[in-house]
Amino acid sequence: MKILMVLDHEFPPDIRVENEIASLHNAGHEVHVACYTMKGREPLEEKPDCIIHRRKISTFLYKSSVACLKLPFYFLFWRSFLKEILSRYSFDAVHVHDLPLAQIGYEVRVQYGAKFILDLHENWPDYLKNASHANTFLGKLLSSYKQWKRYEKKLCDQADSVIVVIDEAKERLVKNGIRAERISVVSNTLNLNSFTQQPFAPDKEYFTLFYAGGIDFQRGLQTVIQAFKSLHHKKIRLWIFGDGKYVSVLKKLANEFKVEEMVTFWGFMPFKEMTNYMLQADAAIIPHLKNDFTDTTIPHKLFQYMYAGLPVLSSDCLPLKRIIEETKSGSIFPGGDHQSLAKLIEKLYEERNRNSFDPAISRSWVLKKYNWGMEAVKLINIYT
Repeated sequence: MKILMVLDHEFPPDIRVENEIASLHNAGHEVHVACYTMKGREPLEEKPDCIIHRRKISTFLYKSSVACLKLPFYFLFWRSFLKEILSRYSFDAVHVHDLPLAQIGYEVRVQYGAKFILDLHENWPDYLKNASHANTFLGKLLSSYKQWKRYEKKLCDQADSVIVVIDEAKERLVKNGIRAERISVVSNTLNLNSFTQQPFAPDKEYFTLFYAGGIDFQRGLQTVIQAFKSLHHKKIRLWIFGDGKYVSVLKKLANEFKVEEMVTFWGFMPFKEMTNYMLQADAAIIPHLKNDFTDTTIPHKLFQYMYAGLPVLSSDCLPLKRIIEETKSGSIFPGGDHQSLAKLIEKLYEERNRNSFDPAISRSWVLKKYNWGMEAVKLINIYT
């Protein structure tokens, strides 16, 4: 089949999309990707497993995406872009990543007869409900939670197949009236080919807690920094990899609690380089705040941490709690509760030389169940 993937962000990188492309290509499908660029990247790039089509987008059009259900500008950009691509190529399927551009995918289905696959990486309505930019006066005016919920229901009904990343996300859609047989779970597990396992090399002088990923209020890193204020007497440090506007808030908070010497902000780092630091850590953390959004998604980092053999400290978001308890790969604390987290960190610190955690167990779960090889079969079956 010839498949057109549609992404409303720069590409690459995107681990999930890259895994899907590679798997579809290896199964004999021809994959094209349509995405915008704000960085002046090449309009056409041929890679070994896909062809990438890019169109430059203005800052105004990019920011108008949050209001795409009320104002037409963003959709007009994509209609024009895809019309240009579809004038030169024909496709058997259009595979739209995430909810915002689902309408465009449906229009391609109607006008060109392509199958429409809607790949929901996240619970988009509840993501916006909790996002800071959507909770300003203007944000609420331009982006209605109820309108996004209706849009999601309508487009899931119109798709030939809906993909979600975790069982809890499927359960949410079924409760919202989407037929279960239309929904497939293809999770954000680890591609073993992308992760080169190396021996551990932690600094014996320090207990290092590791975090990598997005940085905003919902990720809960403020809870970790607040927990550190009661751990001054310990040789404990926090490494944070990632970037975003919220970094400045976290740095200010670290200064306020006088723990700035315990916290290092490394910024964005390429995946392979970042994993070298991961393997110098003693434990990893996923401190997401618990809400309707985080209860219906799963971060890829969980399976990275498990395969690296790091004990995981995680908040009690439903999918995280379920998998960590199933695999015995870490400990759970109530999201946002810095006092409970501080006790867990101190306990791990005190027990780190007593072999109470077996990294081989975590790795074995990734090898036998939580790996991309298992999920790729599900993805290929959808197209079959």
